[in-house]
This record gives sequence, C-alpha cells and structure tokens, in this order.
Amino acid sequence: MKFGEKLTDLRTKKKLTQSEVARAVGISRRNYISYENEGRYPRNREIYYKLSELLDCDVNYLLTEDEEFVMRAGESYGYTGKKQAEELVTKLSGLFAGGELSEDDKDAVMRALTEAYFDCKADNKKYASRNKQEG
Repeated sequence: MKFGEKLTDLRTKKKLTQSEVARAVGISRRNYISYENEGRYPRNREIYYKLSELLDCDVNYLLTEDEEFVMRAGESYGYTGKKQAEELVTKLSGLFAGGELSEDDKDAVMRALTEAYFDCKADNKKYASRNKQEG
C-alpha cells in the first residue's frame, strides 16, 4: 500500500477531514492533499511522527511501503531477519523521503540495492545446493 493510500485509509477510519489532519500536523491543506492524491511525501521527518501520533499508527508503517518485504524476511529468517528488514526499510525510507538525493542518485541507490539483493540470492542458492549435496 502506498503512503497516500495509507493516509487516506487511516484518516477515514478516524473520521477526520483532510483539513483537520493538515491543521493538526501544521501543514497546509494543499500539502496534505498532495500526500494523499499526488504521491508526494513530507520533506520534514517530523511530519511523519505527527501524522503517526494523530492517526494512531506506528511511524514505520508510514515510512515503509514494503511491508511485504518485511513479512517475507520474517517468514524466511525469523525474528532477527524481520527486525533487520524493518531497520533497512526505515533507514532507506528516511533517506529517500528527506529530499536529500537527486532523482538520479535515488535511481543509482535502488539499482545497487537490487543488484546486491539478486547477488545474495544467487549465492544463497549455491550454498543451499552445496549443503544438500554434502548431506
């Protein structure tokens, strides 16, 4: 679920208007609408915390759009894997949401992460195959 979809869902469950949420977290209604409808993200990390407090959710829920990744890590690697995945997603989400990287830099980071992921996956398959042969 995307950030804007999460906001819309949480806001409607709390029976709040967009104006009420915007006022409560100290931003313009237009900015808030851009989060829900235009795929934009807060530049100020403090806004995430204010939104999570107002909407009664964990800030990591707002920061991440990869709950599925975290769940799969937990299923595959247990509690430790889940915690490591959550930490990785939170740190990367903060980096991307902060507006500190250019779009080209963000793309480069994502390409590097994707490549590292698939390299590790290939290495794990080799290791798993070797263990099966030895056993």
